[in-house]
Amino acid sequence: MNKAFLPPDDLPPVQLTPHDKFMRVEFERGIGRCFYQACDQITQALLSNCQWYVTLNANLVTLIIDCPDIVAYWHIVSNIPQLGNHLQRISPEAKIRVYPPTGKGMPFEISVNEISAYRDWL
Repeated sequence: MNKAFLPPDDLPPVQLTPHDKFMRVEFERGIGRCFYQACDQITQALLSNCQWYVTLNANLVTLIIDCPDIVAYWHIVSNIPQLGNHLQRISPEAKIRVYPPTGKGMPFEISVNEISAYRDWL
């Protein structure tokens, strides 16, 4: 789509207003609620042991999970196929990023469309 041919009223704003930012946060929370409610009880329990949220950047949905300890991290990473399955229903181009406890390694990131290869690796 070429923005040059759009009338000024149809162009995105040059600068976001506080209302725009509020609406974005509410949209992300809504996506997070839909995702969580679509998860099975085991996945919900795993997520409840971690800090997690959904972000939307450049129309890419990303599930961010911050694990408090290495056991929670291992359980979450082992559950990536289920997390991806639920997230893919919301956005087929979504990503999952899992942070281990501080000082225990680098974040693990995977796109939901790469999970089939990851499942084979497990």
